[in-house]
Order: sequence, then structure tokens, then C-alpha cells
Amino acid sequence: MTSRRAFLSAKIRPGDGSIARPPGSVERCFVDLCSKCGKCADTCPEDVIIIGTDGYPRFQPTDNPCTFCGECAQICPTEALQTDHLPDWQWRAALKADDCLSMIGVSCRICQDNCEQNAIRFKLTTGGRAEPALDFEACNGCGICPSLCPVDAITLERPPQPQMETTQ
Repeated sequence: MTSRRAFLSAKIRPGDGSIARPPGSVERCFVDLCSKCGKCADTCPEDVIIIGTDGYPRFQPTDNPCTFCGECAQICPTEALQTDHLPDWQWRAALKADDCLSMIGVSCRICQDNCEQNAIRFKLTTGGRAEPALDFEACNGCGICPSLCPVDAITLERPPQPQMETTQ
């Protein structure tokens, strides 16, 4: 959501809600608050925060899952990242089961083997295949599974927020 001040000054940033910002981010006004200093990325012990081409930090795990330690929020000199917002992390894994190697008989369980939450399991089916299943409630959105999947069958997504209907 764009702030009124940003809207009136033509500083509209469309699609910002589709970018995973660091855990603890103040979602509605992150880009207005962030100073682009990069301290959050520099301090992250798991290296899950990168600086995007727009200069703002992004959540993008590669080799390690996010532990939600809050060090990025603690070092942030602005109000863009806050430790009390860590529990509000809404990003979760989303499976594209048809793209999974296991669905064509290739034995791959890298996502299951690396999921500390045990949120990803495989159910055996006929023909030597195994169908991936995601326990959405168990997933904490640490980001390790999308980064490890060799065929990009897993992404991080934020569930749609319920919209309130206005009445007149």
C-alpha cells in the first residue's frame, strides 16, 4: 500500500507487496522508512538478506534458512525493521507439484531433507512417483526450500489478505 504522501508526490511503487522484505519489516510503509543503508544485509548471520537493484533490502535465502533471530531489525537505524514485527512474517512456501521432479519419477527430496519444520513430505503414488505435500501450518517461511529446489517447483508467497468491503 502506498502512503498518501507518496501518492500525492507521485512516489508510487507498484507491486512492492510482491517483494519479500526482511523479516520484521513494516509492510505498509517499508520503502518510505528504509534509508537503504544496507546494515540489515551486512549483519544477517544467515545471509538471507540481499540489496536489490532498487537499493532496498530483500529477503532471498540461498544456502541457509532464516532463523528469525532479529539481528537485522536490531541494527536498523530507522523504523523500517522492528523486532516486534518478526512474528508477523506471512511469507510461506508454495508448491507447484506438477513441476516437481518426483512427479516424473526422479528421486529428489532435497526440500524435505532440509526442512527443519517438517512442513514438506512426499506421498508415494503408483509408478515409482512421489507427490509432494506441504503442511502450510508447519511452514515458517524460512526460505530454504525454494532456494534449494533444482527445478523451481517451490516459491515463497504471501497468502492474499482478506479485503474489507466498504458500505455506504
